[in-house]
Amino acid sequence: MPLSRRGRGSRLAGSRAATSSLPRATALSPKSAGRGALSISHAQLLTRRRHSSEQVPPESEPQADFRSGKWLQEPATGNARDSRQALRARMSSEHRICSQEEVIPYAYDNDSESVDLELGNLETIRKGSSSIELTDLDVPDIPGLHCEPLADSPRHLTQQDPVNEAIVDKLIQSIQRGFSGELKGELEKLTFLGSLSSLSRALPYDETTESFIHSHIADIVHTLNVLVQEERPHSLSSLVRREVFVTITDLSCQDVHLLFGSEDRAELFRLVIKSIITLPSVRTLTCNTECLYRQTFHAFSEMLQSLVVKDPYLENLDTIIKHLDPWLQSVKDHERERATAGMTQVLKCLSRHLSLKLPLRFQRLGHLVALMALLCGDPQEKVAEEAAESIYYLLHIILRLKYIILDKKNQQNLKRALTKFREFLELHGLATKCFFYSYPFRIAQILEGFLDSDEICQLIMTTFDTLKNLNHPYIQLSAGKLLLTLTKNAEFRFEKVPEIMGVICAQLSIISQPRVRQQIINTVSLFASRPKYTDIVLNFLLCHPVPYNRHLAEVWRMLAVELPNPTWILWSLLRKLQECHNEPTQEKMAYVAVAATDALYEVFLGNRLQAATFRLFPQLLMTLLIQIHHSIGLTMSDVDIPSGLYTEQKVSSEVTPLCFAMQATKTLLLRTCCLQEFNIMEKNKGWALLGGKDGHLQGVFLLANALLERNCLLAQKVMYLLGPFLNRGNDKHKLTSAGFFVELLRSPVAKRLPSIYSVARCKDWLQDGNHLFRIIGLRGLYNLLGHQEMREDIKSLLPYIVDSLRETDKKIVLSAIQILLQLVRTMDFTTLAAMMRTLFSLFGDVRPDVHRFSMTLFGAAIKSVKNPDKKSVEKQVLDSLVPLLLYSQDENDAVAEESRRVITICAQFLKWKLPREVYSKDPWHVKPTEAGTICRFFEKKCKGKINILEQTLMYSKNPKLPVRRAAVFFVGLLSKYMDHNELRRMGTDRIEDDLRDLLCDPEPSLCIITCHALLLVQMARAEPKPKQRVNWLQKLMGSPSA
Repeated sequence: MPLSRRGRGSRLAGSRAATSSLPRATALSPKSAGRGALSISHAQLLTRRRHSSEQVPPESEPQADFRSGKWLQEPATGNARDSRQALRARMSSEHRICSQEEVIPYAYDNDSESVDLELGNLETIRKGSSSIELTDLDVPDIPGLHCEPLADSPRHLTQQDPVNEAIVDKLIQSIQRGFSGELKGELEKLTFLGSLSSLSRALPYDETTESFIHSHIADIVHTLNVLVQEERPHSLSSLVRREVFVTITDLSCQDVHLLFGSEDRAELFRLVIKSIITLPSVRTLTCNTECLYRQTFHAFSEMLQSLVVKDPYLENLDTIIKHLDPWLQSVKDHERERATAGMTQVLKCLSRHLSLKLPLRFQRLGHLVALMALLCGDPQEKVAEEAAESIYYLLHIILRLKYIILDKKNQQNLKRALTKFREFLELHGLATKCFFYSYPFRIAQILEGFLDSDEICQLIMTTFDTLKNLNHPYIQLSAGKLLLTLTKNAEFRFEKVPEIMGVICAQLSIISQPRVRQQIINTVSLFASRPKYTDIVLNFLLCHPVPYNRHLAEVWRMLAVELPNPTWILWSLLRKLQECHNEPTQEKMAYVAVAATDALYEVFLGNRLQAATFRLFPQLLMTLLIQIHHSIGLTMSDVDIPSGLYTEQKVSSEVTPLCFAMQATKTLLLRTCCLQEFNIMEKNKGWALLGGKDGHLQGVFLLANALLERNCLLAQKVMYLLGPFLNRGNDKHKLTSAGFFVELLRSPVAKRLPSIYSVARCKDWLQDGNHLFRIIGLRGLYNLLGHQEMREDIKSLLPYIVDSLRETDKKIVLSAIQILLQLVRTMDFTTLAAMMRTLFSLFGDVRPDVHRFSMTLFGAAIKSVKNPDKKSVEKQVLDSLVPLLLYSQDENDAVAEESRRVITICAQFLKWKLPREVYSKDPWHVKPTEAGTICRFFEKKCKGKINILEQTLMYSKNPKLPVRRAAVFFVGLLSKYMDHNELRRMGTDRIEDDLRDLLCDPEPSLCIITCHALLLVQMARAEPKPKQRVNWLQKLMGSPSA
């Protein structure tokens, strides 16, 4: 059977010369349209020219050197006739061509036409015009991209009669034999492909052909699949691969698409692309093989173009991008170069024959822009040049596409984008392609105005995806620049920021170049600094395990944008932490509180937001102190960790919420130059106090005092902040805030505060049910006493302060005593007397400080009694003598010394002159003579005024051994020196009973002294006067005389 056109050798003779070009299609001449002539489309012209026995002689085409900006003229290689003869001989000749790999596209006659960027078709947008309607004239034309009509030029068509039925039948039979699996050799395969291609010519006017082909599409696809798979994957030794491309092209030109639709067709598309892209580099081919490769790739390029010549919905383009995508990102240079060249020819063809209709099905615009833009920065020169040209053609497609699909609401945005683009064209003129080549990241500035939010997201995602290309650091760098530029220019049109942040965090671990990492982090900074996206970005970053890994830590540390946005970022992060403190105390701490604290620590450590840190210092400091209070005693098991967060790592037992809060607080002080405050905290173990359950308030007081002493200005800022801050949050929030606030009341500016923020607030705290608030209230009042203007207001609170002396909490009592010592001279007599009675009850308190300072205040109160009131308090003073005298024997030297001091005040009040023995520091039982002198003095002075013996006996049961021993010893001495008749009248039974109980005391010295005292009591009861017979007891006690 004849091989139809292929049998005549035209196809086997070789394809068109590599640099041949077709002229722009023009209207068919009426003279050439005879009977049976068809209205031929441009796509059909591709088929007719391949079926023509005449070959277009090779022509040279000017090509752009995008690096130099010049136009180079390359001569055609070889002779077309020689080439055809060589192919007939199956590549047997030694025809040689240059070994450099060169991808030759399917070209047009006007490829070398004007490249000047004229703006004649851009209608000036009149200022002040109320209409926003766009017309075709609003869209600028790009030189060299004029849309061509789909009519054909008669000068490239040969008049051919329709194929008769006999030939059609023979072709069908040949094809069916191929279906049956008889394609064993190359000749049979080429015959099958030639028959199928020839039969495609009859499709427009032969129903049998149309019915056969459409009913056997699945068989054709299957057979082509087999043919492609049988080709050797990494070598080029036959014409079958090229003829498969040509056959698919012929059928596509007749609207029979073998590559779109079912899974089998998609698989065929994948295979044919892989079969050409994965061929070895031309540099490894022989001269003859290289020639065949050039023609094969040329056929592949024509095949791709035939798919988009009539693609009004851009559905085919979307599929082509899908299949070329992995090859455009291949790590092999020659594969990437071929894929880029193929895409360039597709976009070039589409841009010249663009005829769009709605609805468009092009879903990969942003993805394509990103790929081509990044390839413009490819280290391979040819890849970069092809990509720059692709962007050039893609820009024209986008202009027309957006003009069609944008509605009236978005037309104003389109006009702005067109105006921006027009200015770009006017600026760069002839160097547009060169500009894309030299500055690929600037493509985002030009195209972002034409892309919607989804397409921008695609662009971002694709750019991030290319960051995984570790073999080409330069592409990584271009990707970083592109991302940063796009984020700056399209900052308010992102909708999938969480997804973008997810990609960023995933890719950081594989990016090793410092410049690229910085660009990526700058992109995060730009997102975070925009109020629209701040919460989205922070929420995403905070939803990671703490402590943050080194990549996320670097993100936090490197956040840096211009003011005032850094303040906004830091404030947003701070607000998230504060919101956790405002909630009622939960069973578990919110995870965001721990994450935000760790984030603040990393931000402080990076110190990129230093100005914002100084500006927000009061809020930051107080919030972190409150977080410390909330974190005391907690472990990570007490934190409400989101499920699945720690799937790949376990939480270390050393990691606690408190350690994060402490780290952040310390770093904040260091970064804000509070070095002395930091040192004070360390020297006084302030950090341990701050993180302790019982010492937290003391740590807060210490830090507040340090700040007030060393940095008064910052302290004042904190105080003004705390005014409204005190009423917020839960109890822990209020306690820490109040504790810091009351320490700052010592500041000179505190007197300017309204009473409602100072004295009135302290009054409220004094009445609070929480004893810690009462401590804070008293401490605040004490600090306010330093301002004379505040004393009168504080005096009105004396009843509350005096009542505080009855508290069981030591700190409350001591704070109250401190305040009363300052106000005692100004008290009225009623308050003074009530206070003295309360203080008397504190004598002998087991808390040494309370005991001591209660005596101190009692002495101050005695001094403050005015002459008219002295008679009224004389009884209280007399009653205090015995306790004071006995406590002068206390084991605590400070208490004993204070007792002697206060008893002196009492004696002065009573106008007594105390014997010098009272001031002796030796125990009475060691020097009984001195004790006797003291006893005789007080027995004489108190006689008839108070029952000194009964008072002393009460202290014989005191829990302190020295006081108990002194009381028993004093009872014995009193029994000796007082009037025995009076003693008998009073009765000694109770005295003797109490003393006998002490005989069983485990302390030997007390037992001996008790025996001595009991004997003295018994002798006083039996005889009117004491006798010398007790000398042996005195000798037993070590005394030389009675």
